[in-house]
Parts: sequence; structure tokens; C-alpha cells
Amino acid sequence: MQRRKILIIKISVCIGSACHLKGSYNVINGIQQAIEKNGLSDKVLINGTFCTGNCGSKGVAVLVENEYYGVDPTKVNEFFDDVVMKKLN
Repeated sequence: MQRRKILIIKISVCIGSACHLKGSYNVINGIQQAIEKNGLSDKVLINGTFCTGNCGSKGVAVLVENEYYGVDPTKVNEFFDDVVMKKLN
């Protein structure tokens, strides 16, 4: 079975109280910078969302194509490369 290539990836970053305190705005800014750096503004959509119900995650709750991740604000570039770029390829 051939793997389907995703044309547009949707990323939702929690901006609820717990994630805000963990650095959600830094995660959003970091992802936006990675999108711009890689010229992916036409392939990656990012938005903020209120509580995703994953307040216990070790990082900011991020939903990428229906999969949850806990993203450390200091490791946004690694997250982007490991998750988003792999989904695009």
C-alpha cells in the first residue's frame, strides 16, 4: 500500500490557562518561524485553540492532524522537524 502524501497539515496549539503558563505563545511563535523558514505557509495551517483536555501533558498540548503531542517550548524546532516535516514528506 502506498502512503498518501498530505497536502496541508493543520496544527492547533492549546492556549488555555495551563498551556499558556507552560509557554503556548512561544510554541506558536516557534512553529510560525519554522513555517516561514521552510517556505511552508501554503502547506501548514496553525491556529490557537482553547483547552484540549490534555492539561497533564509534559509540554504545551498541540494537535497535529488528530494526534496529540506535548511540546516543550524550548524544543519547537525538533518537534517541527520530527513531526510536521515527516508528515509532509
